[in-house]
Amino acid sequence: QVHLVESGGGLVQAGGSLRVSCVVSGSIFSINAMGWWRQAPGKQREWVAAITEGGRTDYADSVKGRFTISRDNAKNTMYLQMNSLKPEDTGVYYCVLSNSRNTFWGQGTQVTVSS
Repeated sequence: QVHLVESGGGLVQAGGSLRVSCVVSGSIFSINAMGWWRQAPGKQREWVAAITEGGRTDYADSVKGRFTISRDNAKNTMYLQMNSLKPEDTGVYYCVLSNSRNTFWGQGTQVTVSS
């Protein structure tokens, strides 16, 4: 079974930066893509960023130019570097992994951006 554990969330002022991490463990034979989703208070979950096995990245328009998704395969870790944070970036950030059979979700890490 695949396990995803997020960390690095916290409270930051608007304009600040934060990096959240996702450590992957378990029985993974193939990874199609990994990414980040978030859910703001009172809103539906939304996609934030993705990175494919080949290293291609993509971002939601709302975070493009401010967020950077990356990975360190040696550490089995994916990162989301968040710069120029805005209050609307507040939410629970979820690590997501998709393979040929399933999509797996982490428990999430809270990111709060104060105005």
